[in-house]
Amino acid sequence: MKSVNLHNPSHPQHQRIHLASRSPRRRELLTQIGVAFDTLIFRDGTRADRETDETPLAGEDPLDYVQRVARAKAEHGWRCVGWRKLLPQPVLSADTTLEFEGRIIGKPVDAQDAANILGALSGKTHRVLTAVAVYQDQRIETALSVSEVRFSTLDAASIRRYVASGEPMDKAGAYGIQGKAGVFVEHIVGSYTGIMGLPLHETALLLRRFGYSV
Repeated sequence: MKSVNLHNPSHPQHQRIHLASRSPRRRELLTQIGVAFDTLIFRDGTRADRETDETPLAGEDPLDYVQRVARAKAEHGWRCVGWRKLLPQPVLSADTTLEFEGRIIGKPVDAQDAANILGALSGKTHRVLTAVAVYQDQRIETALSVSEVRFSTLDAASIRRYVASGEPMDKAGAYGIQGKAGVFVEHIVGSYTGIMGLPLHETALLLRRFGYSV
């Protein structure tokens, strides 16, 4: 019988990555598929790293935008690993945005903005774009998940109640499909976990390219 060295850092039991994201949903999804990770936190507020600025460029295509931001986060995360003298584990990052009528819809700036976004999405179909990137040792791999979501017609009272819950404020498109806004969704085509913020199928494929057992 062949013995297995469980103390080998490359053994699946010891494999870990750095997750360059504050999102509790991404942490939950990685845990769901058994990926061990250490959260890599970037600075925010007035001290935010310019390398992770999520401001779209003038005229930038939504597909190009979301992939650019995900790559920038992974690359900057790898630099942080070196600066902070952390273990040289792969850095995984992701970015999610909405595309509606050709426009990039990010996180709402305030409650009124959230209400306006939800009102615009009411009764219509939009696309949720999530890009995932993994970076290690000057090598980067990326994947893109594109899903379509159709909302039912939302009345003003439903929008007010949802905005008052506070749930829309930190989410692209002013809603989280895994939360109270799940009742707004009539139909989806694509990846449910991609709409949540981390498409598990694409993420697993990326990690396997780096030798991780997922």
